[in-house]
Amino acid sequence: MLPSAVEAIGHTPLVELSRLTRGLGGRILAKLEYLNPGLSKKDRIARQIVEDAEADGTLAPGQTVVELTSGNTGTGLAIVCAVKGHPFVAVMSRGNSPERARMMRALGAEVVLVDQMPGAREGEVSGDDLALVEAAAQRIADERRAFRADQFRHAGNFRAHYLHTGPEILEQTGGAFDVFCDFAGTGGTFAGCAAAFRKRNPSIRCCLVEPDGPQHRIQGGGYSMAELPMLAYAQPDDRIVVSDEEAIDAARRLAREEGIFAGFSSGANVAAALRLAPRHTVVTIVNDSGLKYLSTGLWEP
Repeated sequence: MLPSAVEAIGHTPLVELSRLTRGLGGRILAKLEYLNPGLSKKDRIARQIVEDAEADGTLAPGQTVVELTSGNTGTGLAIVCAVKGHPFVAVMSRGNSPERARMMRALGAEVVLVDQMPGAREGEVSGDDLALVEAAAQRIADERRAFRADQFRHAGNFRAHYLHTGPEILEQTGGAFDVFCDFAGTGGTFAGCAAAFRKRNPSIRCCLVEPDGPQHRIQGGGYSMAELPMLAYAQPDDRIVVSDEEAIDAARRLAREEGIFAGFSSGANVAAALRLAPRHTVVTIVNDSGLKYLSTGLWEP
């Protein structure tokens, strides 16, 4: 028995996508991070950032936590803050799917929605849109003397995956894989896992998955930032560009053929892994649940 939902974060299963790779000659092993309590891998960084900040005194008992989010980090923080007694304010672009805001509110978070730039399309959150969210999040944090979780810069993001996700994968595979790929959100999962893998076996090739151009539909990443601070911990060996159409097709195939109901970025990961699979054993991440995209075009016929 666990004392709270926080302790249920992590230790997610790794499954082989043997139906998708039939006839390709390689293997894809997928870490099912959508089985975390908040339905995404971001639960891990929420816990690590809050616990690191509590430990070093930058987050006081009962202090408010504020963070920008596309919805997944905010959901994780809502869970962790509810258990640990911190009010939480999630600041999110209106371009993200409304399911996420509803879920965060249900978990007790205050949700502040920020308008997109003029001319922006709902479901396509740009770097300029994210800059508006960042400005709003910092203003609210200053006004309320709150702790900024700051997922793009806080070392807890990297540490969550370096200390936990990466080692879990190494234990589950016995290190028997040669390529890792993951979609670039903050870059924390990629960097933390890559650093853990390279410490065990420097020959493992680590590929960063990115969307095709600034105007894309893959929520939670690809914000046209010059560089992601998390990548200072571990640079990619290669970058793989995936189109919206490839990501959507892979996510739909993942659901139909493997019974795994996941979101846009997971589709991007699987699409990239399918390119690599003919010659490799590839590890990738199923980042979040398809339930967070029911209002989007991901599941339209």
